[in-house]
Amino acid sequence: MRLKERCAVTSRELAVRLSSPHVTHIRQTWLIYCNCVFQVQQLMKAARNGTKDSFEKTKLAMFRKVSFLQRKETGEGKDDAGYMDVSVSDLKHPPPQLSPMPEGLSSQQVVRRLILSSIVQSESSYLDSLKRILQEYQKPLLEPPNLILNHKKVRQIFYRMQEIHQCHSMFQIALASRVAEWDHSEKIGDLFVASFSKSMVLNAYSDYINNFTNAMALIKKACMSKPVFLDFLKKKQASSPDRITLYGLMVKPIQRFPQFILLLQDMLKNTPRSHTDRLPLQLALTELETLAEKLNEQKRLADQEAEIQQIAHSVGDRNLNKLLNSEQRQLSQCELLTEIVYGDKGQILKSKERKVFLLNDTLICANVNLKGPPDISSLVPLGPKYTVKWCAPLLQTQVVEVGQDSPQMPGLNQTPSNSQATDCKIFLGPPRLYQELEELQHDLAVVKEVSLLVGTLNGTYQNLNSTVSQDWCLALQRLIRLKEEEIQSADKCRLRLSVPGRPDKSGHPVSIMVVFNTPSPLSKISWVNRLHLAKIAQRQENTLGWESAEEDGRKKGPFSCPLLTCRLPVFSSKTHTLKLEAALHSPSQYSLLGFCTVSTSLPQGYLWVRGSSNHGQVEIFSLNRATPRLVKTVPLRAPVLCLEYVKEPCPSEEEREAEKTQTAAKIGNIICVGLQDGSIHVYSSVDTAVQCLLTLVNADSSPVLCLKYSLAFLFAGLANGKVAVYHRRTGGEISLLVSLGSQPVCTLLTLEEAVWASCANQVTVIQGSSLNTESFQAHSDPGNSVSHMVHSGAGVWMAFTWGSSIHLFHTETLEPLQEVKISTRTTHLTPGQVSVSSLLICQGLLWVGTSQGIILTFPVPTLEGIPKITGHVMSLNAHCGPVDFLMSISSTLASDLLRRDSVLNGSEEGNVGRDEGGQRLEHSSYPQDSQTPPPTEEKPKRLLLQYRLHSTCQLPGKVLTAQPEQGSPRAPHDSLEHSPEHSSIYEVNEDPDVWVRGRPRERVKEVEPRRSKVTSTAIFSGGRGYRRIAQLASVDPCSDSTENTLLVWQLPLTLSQ
Repeated sequence: MRLKERCAVTSRELAVRLSSPHVTHIRQTWLIYCNCVFQVQQLMKAARNGTKDSFEKTKLAMFRKVSFLQRKETGEGKDDAGYMDVSVSDLKHPPPQLSPMPEGLSSQQVVRRLILSSIVQSESSYLDSLKRILQEYQKPLLEPPNLILNHKKVRQIFYRMQEIHQCHSMFQIALASRVAEWDHSEKIGDLFVASFSKSMVLNAYSDYINNFTNAMALIKKACMSKPVFLDFLKKKQASSPDRITLYGLMVKPIQRFPQFILLLQDMLKNTPRSHTDRLPLQLALTELETLAEKLNEQKRLADQEAEIQQIAHSVGDRNLNKLLNSEQRQLSQCELLTEIVYGDKGQILKSKERKVFLLNDTLICANVNLKGPPDISSLVPLGPKYTVKWCAPLLQTQVVEVGQDSPQMPGLNQTPSNSQATDCKIFLGPPRLYQELEELQHDLAVVKEVSLLVGTLNGTYQNLNSTVSQDWCLALQRLIRLKEEEIQSADKCRLRLSVPGRPDKSGHPVSIMVVFNTPSPLSKISWVNRLHLAKIAQRQENTLGWESAEEDGRKKGPFSCPLLTCRLPVFSSKTHTLKLEAALHSPSQYSLLGFCTVSTSLPQGYLWVRGSSNHGQVEIFSLNRATPRLVKTVPLRAPVLCLEYVKEPCPSEEEREAEKTQTAAKIGNIICVGLQDGSIHVYSSVDTAVQCLLTLVNADSSPVLCLKYSLAFLFAGLANGKVAVYHRRTGGEISLLVSLGSQPVCTLLTLEEAVWASCANQVTVIQGSSLNTESFQAHSDPGNSVSHMVHSGAGVWMAFTWGSSIHLFHTETLEPLQEVKISTRTTHLTPGQVSVSSLLICQGLLWVGTSQGIILTFPVPTLEGIPKITGHVMSLNAHCGPVDFLMSISSTLASDLLRRDSVLNGSEEGNVGRDEGGQRLEHSSYPQDSQTPPPTEEKPKRLLLQYRLHSTCQLPGKVLTAQPEQGSPRAPHDSLEHSPEHSSIYEVNEDPDVWVRGRPRERVKEVEPRRSKVTSTAIFSGGRGYRRIAQLASVDPCSDSTENTLLVWQLPLTLSQ
């Protein structure tokens, strides 16, 4: 019994002890121990990964991968790249302040001091804004007594703000030191390089920008759910001297680096070439531009991600929701457009704003709800709410142009099925314009009948005869053309899309015509171009068209890489012996192309492609369609080695006066063709007639290897090591012969007012009008000649005949700045067997063609800085043989395409018209009395037919008038003035709205804004055959490796001033 009782007592005591806090403490201790063991394992793994390079990487790896070693608690649990908080005292480090300006400074030194003062003031203002965010917003919200907002959310809102403030605090300390010694050194470029080239700056700003949309969403949600937080923001804004909201302060870091770039550009413009600060300023521009480009791309991707998530929340369709949440989807473009619904008679029934989204393969239209509390919207952007109205597959969406054949009827919104469709012209625009066009066409038919009746008159009258009636017809035809232009001008802002709808009862497919009003013609051009490129991106060769480097493995934006548009066979199959040498673009405007066609086609003009063998041949392709087509083949007597397009220079005032006395016809733009026999043929670039205007020769008959035109001089690089210089006005005679060496002159490069010429491993700079020379050595090996040179910013990239390295040289000091070995950039190239066969710089990309047919692109800065290489992308579309040439072509869209009111603003200036055959009708060709003042009396508004005859008083016969002769004095025969009877015949309409108005030219110049310039760009590469890299075995790795092929890449339209 005692044993049983003792066992029971022991069991009760043990149960009490197991449930006591001591056991819980033991368990917690054991868990902490296990966690420490796991953390130590993480520390050892991080150390192993970091010690490959240096102790710094080990330390950074520790802070990145070992959570318990992080010094600061971040808002979202992200790493801080080893950030260490350092407090900066304003007492120990006062803000920078310029000393009084000394005497005897030059004008450039004065300007540089003023720019430095702007930099100091701008940085001080920016730093004050960062302090206000931290002291007036973050600090009060994190104080223990305040429970306005959760501390975790506060840290998320102001994530990385402390690090950005510290970066600029350290920069201000260094800036104060430079400002203090400015009068002795005048150097600031290296300070920007040292301060903003660190990875900590990029990481801090990147995290802040990526978190910015989330921070604004948290602020918006807190304002709506916590009135105390909303009152806090209102009080802070009301108490601030400038009344800037929290959003206005937090958006300043996003705008900071573009401000720096503008200030440094002004500083560089006022820095002499011999100044010690010039190269550091150019390097600083490079660093800031690279940093700003990365931040802008991240901000754009973050905004697009937020837009897509906003749509995904409002989508009920499971398939569409899956598409939106896919990692492969990308948002190419989105914009607020106005949808218009027309009635049966063309009248506008309703219009409403829609948000249109263009994704990889889907077009989405959504309703927009912008409503929200006004007190919140004044503090932070609320952002719209979307309701998806419809979505359509991209490949089934078509852009319908004005006048294009389509089954769509003018007043209907839904087309019938294909079996019931009938061809008709689409006219969707202001109904009044079409009504006026029909009235003009009716009046023209009536006037033609009247003209036939006038021809049967027996009498002879001055103002009623066949000549005058013909002028009536011509004037009405001209008004019809103007009305058509006015209709097209109105349609420049109307985007018509044919999207698939639900099938009808019989199962036939139905297309719906959707009409959107765009904010401007430029917006419509952008939409048409992006829709076209998005369809090209769906092709097999573009779904995986480029391979990014490991360091650039982050998500790429849409159209960030060029799209392969088409492949063109060059020269016939009988001429496989011809080798592609080069090509050039002869730009021309084709006025018959429609508005949408211009937005999607390649740059307009003609492409001249040359090949060489025992004989020469040039093929000319027309680029005035979506796909280039061969229009002419030109055989030549000798192999063609080079081509150069020479644009007609703008004449000075003295040259214009001299040209007035000369009767010789102008040559205009020309194309120069260099041949193997040493001659240069000059052709006109007006059309494809290919008429040789002039032949230039050199005394030695040395082959012409390269041509460049600069400052009215044509430079020809010869095979005997000389450069022949021809002046435009010498009529084909050599003005100067510059000897560079015994080796051939392989390449020429125009650079501002100078020409760079390469001979063996030497490069000679030939100055413009003086033709003075300066040489430097580009490679240490005399047998390694410079084969290619391209220019961007303040640098020139060079490639050589042997080896895979490319070298960067400074354009001013001629010093080498960077060397890049191409063979190590990708595993698809065989080291030791690859060389650079072509070079090109276009729109911030350095294109490198290799001897193995592979093309690589390197992003380079586009401003006045140094075009250093930072990463690379390789094209998976390649040639089977060497890339013989790379060429960029571009053309500017006509400015009248961007003007919505091109007909009303200036088209009627002067009395200049066109007759039925397109001949210009100039009324100013008649002599006028300059002393006769213009009539000042007001005349009733009417439509005046501008006819060919300036006056009918010189015609035989009497004046046909309803008034007696004594009541209307007859004008003399030599007078150009019309009597009321003359004008009354041409008054056909009193409606003031029909009057074709025109502004005076002087007034137009005053109010006309700066016009935007839209540029279309394409890249051509030439070589043997075509192949895909890293494709499946079922795909042919190389198609016809002996055929000369052009690969054509298209870039998105670019906008510039």
